[in-house]
Amino acid sequence: MREYKVVVLGSGGVGKSALTVQFVTGTFIEKYDPTIEDFYRKEIEVDSSPSVLEILDTAGTEQFASMRDLYIKNGQGFILVYSLVNQQSFQDIKPMRDQIIRVKRYEKVPVILVGNKVDLESEREVSVNEGQALAEEWGCPFIETSAKSKTMVDELFAEILYNLTFGSIATRRASIHVAFTCSDLITEQECYVEGARKTMVEQEPTSSAGQRLGAPESLGISTLESGQKPPAMPAGRHIPIRVRMLDDSEEIFNISQRASGKVLFEMVCAHLNLVEGDYFGLEYQDQHKMMVWLDLLKPIIKQIKRPKHTVLHFVVKFFPPDHAQLMEELTRYLFALQIRQDLASGRLTCTDSSAALLVSHIIQSEIGDFEETQCRQHLLNNNYIPDQMALMDKIMEFHLKHVGHTPAESDYQLLEVARRLEMYGIRLHPAKDREGTKLSLAVAHTGVLVFQGHTKINGFNWSKVRKLSFKRKRFLIKLRPDLNSACQDTLEFVMASRDCCKIFWKICVEYHAFFRLFEEPKPKPKPVLFSRGSSFRFSGRTQKQVIDYVKEAEFKKHPFNRKHSKVQYNSSLSPLPSPAHSQVPNQVDGRSWKEPALVSSEDSAALRIRGSPPPSAQQSDSVLSEACVRQQSSELSTAEVPGLAMSLVNGHRRAHEPNSASPSPDDQQPSPLTSPLLNDASTLRTDDEEENRRKRFPTDKAYFIAKELLTTERTYLKDLELITLSFQSVLAKEECAPESLRNLLKSSFEPLHTYHSEFLKELEQRLALWEGRSNAHIKGDYQRIGDIMLKNTQGLKLLTAQLQKHSDCVSELEMACRSSRRLETMCRDFELQKVCYVPLNVFILRPLHRLLHYKQILERLCKHYPATHSDFRDCRAALADVSELESVLHSSMLKTDNYQRLLELQKDLIGVDNLATPTREFIRLGCLSKLSGKGLQQRMFFLFSDVLLYTSRGITASNQFKVHGQLPLRGMTIRESEEEWGVPHCFTLVTQRQSVVVAASSVSEMEKWMEDLKMAVDLSEDSNGPSASLLTNSNDVKSAGEWASEVESEDDLAGSRTSLERHGNSSAHHRGNTTVHVCWHRNTSVSMLDFSIATENQLSGNLLRKFKNSNGWQKLWVVFTNFSLFFYKTHQDEYPLASLPLLGYSVTVPAESENIHKDYVFKLHFKSHIYYFRSESEYSFE
Repeated sequence: MREYKVVVLGSGGVGKSALTVQFVTGTFIEKYDPTIEDFYRKEIEVDSSPSVLEILDTAGTEQFASMRDLYIKNGQGFILVYSLVNQQSFQDIKPMRDQIIRVKRYEKVPVILVGNKVDLESEREVSVNEGQALAEEWGCPFIETSAKSKTMVDELFAEILYNLTFGSIATRRASIHVAFTCSDLITEQECYVEGARKTMVEQEPTSSAGQRLGAPESLGISTLESGQKPPAMPAGRHIPIRVRMLDDSEEIFNISQRASGKVLFEMVCAHLNLVEGDYFGLEYQDQHKMMVWLDLLKPIIKQIKRPKHTVLHFVVKFFPPDHAQLMEELTRYLFALQIRQDLASGRLTCTDSSAALLVSHIIQSEIGDFEETQCRQHLLNNNYIPDQMALMDKIMEFHLKHVGHTPAESDYQLLEVARRLEMYGIRLHPAKDREGTKLSLAVAHTGVLVFQGHTKINGFNWSKVRKLSFKRKRFLIKLRPDLNSACQDTLEFVMASRDCCKIFWKICVEYHAFFRLFEEPKPKPKPVLFSRGSSFRFSGRTQKQVIDYVKEAEFKKHPFNRKHSKVQYNSSLSPLPSPAHSQVPNQVDGRSWKEPALVSSEDSAALRIRGSPPPSAQQSDSVLSEACVRQQSSELSTAEVPGLAMSLVNGHRRAHEPNSASPSPDDQQPSPLTSPLLNDASTLRTDDEEENRRKRFPTDKAYFIAKELLTTERTYLKDLELITLSFQSVLAKEECAPESLRNLLKSSFEPLHTYHSEFLKELEQRLALWEGRSNAHIKGDYQRIGDIMLKNTQGLKLLTAQLQKHSDCVSELEMACRSSRRLETMCRDFELQKVCYVPLNVFILRPLHRLLHYKQILERLCKHYPATHSDFRDCRAALADVSELESVLHSSMLKTDNYQRLLELQKDLIGVDNLATPTREFIRLGCLSKLSGKGLQQRMFFLFSDVLLYTSRGITASNQFKVHGQLPLRGMTIRESEEEWGVPHCFTLVTQRQSVVVAASSVSEMEKWMEDLKMAVDLSEDSNGPSASLLTNSNDVKSAGEWASEVESEDDLAGSRTSLERHGNSSAHHRGNTTVHVCWHRNTSVSMLDFSIATENQLSGNLLRKFKNSNGWQKLWVVFTNFSLFFYKTHQDEYPLASLPLLGYSVTVPAESENIHKDYVFKLHFKSHIYYFRSESEYSFE
């Protein structure tokens, strides 16, 4: 493949970058930083021969003039640019041409002289005659251009390309097709050059998705454009088309035989009042008895040969990983019907227990609450699964537990159970491997899957697949090369026929586009002479576009009938959250991470083992409105009804929902901003109801302090259970941990768990008496908490030996993982479970941190009480005890917190082996822009007591940051350099070997970094001992000098967001909302002081949450820890539904214009993401 290398030269400010960007993207940028070096690459065809055009936009300032020789040496053609309004730039161009002659010597290279900024004719300093005279002297073409008005820009690049190809005197006609990529923009142009006259045929502006896809103007490919009308019906004879719906009903649509598949599909969606129709498709059996999908772009008559004898099936085509991404109740109902069909046909295989549970949700939606005779008769009359009779008792047992579930809730639960099954949404395509072994191929949102029977034996993630193709009966999967290997694997599967290959290839293309792309793909340019390969492409909206469209638009509610349901239920399409409170899901495994306001507590690509779906990391803000809280009325004790407990900073975690009856669904209406989970009278409360409930409670501040103690103790006990029950049971089951580690964990945690279980019971009893819920006539003696706290702290002093072991637990566990790969994998998998909402080591250190919480609470009580109060003496004595215990453990606590932080950071980095050393201390991490050969590039910096690392997101299939370099702190100097570089908030780090120029996002960020850097440098200078060993990994990290000579790239930002490598070796799934990743995406930083404050302020409680356009408040159990809010249904839940990282968010009080008009309301906002939260009291609000 031939390459053409063009270099653009000229002095600073003449418009070299503007010309290049205008040609590449068709846009003009008014202001941008001085260019150091920008590189553009375009694929071209010259006489049908594939070639590559490379454009190098060079620096014009003198400080980079020394690099010019290198540019010229590698260049094949040159564009010399001067400014018409600057005489000096015209003079500067002459030595550049001399430099080209000197470097190239006897080699003849095409040169074009360009006078730019012709739009500023009134300010011209260089005449046309001067330019032409110089061009004649040099014997080269001369063109005057304007990047701003795009005058002669295309002609300029056509001229240089033509001269490179055919020579400057050629007279033959050349047709050159150019298709190039800059960032994510793709542009197509046709360049025609004939003799000395060059004409650029410009691409017509695209006004709709249909035109972009090359469809006729009347054919609407996407409904996303404002004002887009449904596809027009083409002229021609009408024919009836039969479509079988998911409820087994048949509809006939009269349609023109010339109409495209899109017209029919839109008619079906309109008939159903279906907004999210892009998840569905029309399937039919072709003349070869093969099931194929109706192509939306092709005319129906070309696809269906016998339309009168063909029945199309309206079915689910794309199965999302999380049904919380389905915004509308009707969509979920149709998905539930698809599950019912798959169960009945045997396509959705599962265990007997899962099958019984699925059927129980189906019959709950059809006949309502359990009544034995009715249920048994219904099962006898309706067959949902093969061998249903054998499972009848099991089905009825499950059905009994669903009392109170509405049909919508049953659909939701049905999808929740189904999505965890391995065969959910799987359509098998028979194939064989090279050895002839019978296999099946399938495609899912994650990639291409391989099954043997109904067991998945392999999977190829989209991020690892380079190309999918087929040749005759062979289906080929070309994988991206492994980091440690240069070879590229190609997997080959043999299918029954070429048509089988093509059918599977098409659905793979569509799945990849729907789930992985942000917008519908542009059509390929038409070939000049010959065409190669299939012209098939995905048409329609991607999942991101569907979600955006549904959230941004307003839809009229349309009731729909549930064909099989006998339950009286007023069903309608719910209006959807506004985009201000919603965010598109960040697709698994490969997309660049768009800022989520609300991040799932578990990455959607990781395997979910149990529980209701967290909103996808891509689901963002809509999670709370789509999947959050359903508070059943029977769960609400009198104490908790107004218990909208502690404010925003009242965070802690989780809940376990008991099976309890709820009110009859007959009178319930779907809430305006809620999913079926929220359609409950106890979830959305009127303001008067809340006010009346609130008046029942004590107003003393001491009560709310005690309430905070109770709510945080509930969360703390759940955290202890994670170690004592969950983690230890896994260790015992796997038998991969040394006996010493298991004994250490057991002896450290079980006594604490037993002790705090009793303490929590005492707290609950005391608060019940204080609130007057039981023995309401008993008052004063029970309106205190100091006696219980004194008893608790005295008991904790007896457990000092156990508390001292927790530091050893962290180090022992790390040593054991280093020596056992199996244990390491087990711990990593355990951290992926939704119950483990923060890193495992954080749970191990919770008992030490809890002492800080006790100390804070007792300090508040002592400050609140007068010295004469009956509770003051006990509180003061308890405070003395807990302060004494905390001082004993303080030193080891600080060291262990730092060690744990280093261990977690090491998991996020590639290229370091020895980060967690005893002498190294963490100081700050965060985002800065580093000046490199490509200008300012976003980098993640990690400041430790002896070294500063800078990293970027790696090109691995993981979430890790690759170390680009390290700067020792000894001898480092820091100086502000805004004036020197002309970059805001810029400062320079100078070491003995190199200097690094970085820029912060704001003045405050720059001041924080400079202050911490200077402190760290001073400490390293004052240190008497030798400096800690720098971080090493011979395979991954290069020296600072080596990194300085390379061009750094950010093209890898689309790498997988679901995996992490431990110590830079093995790959593993990992959350995408760790502190490091949140700092990266929100362009902020966190210091060791911030971590210390976060450790001391871990809170839990109930809050009411409201969106701007919602009519009521939703009650959530909220946990605040690790710079994040975690949201639960109740305090008994086992895992959070969603999480909201708070780094970068601001907390304010709503303005009058926001019409909240309620007490104790605060607003959380970041960019366009806004949440309102309402607390129960002034204490919790403050």
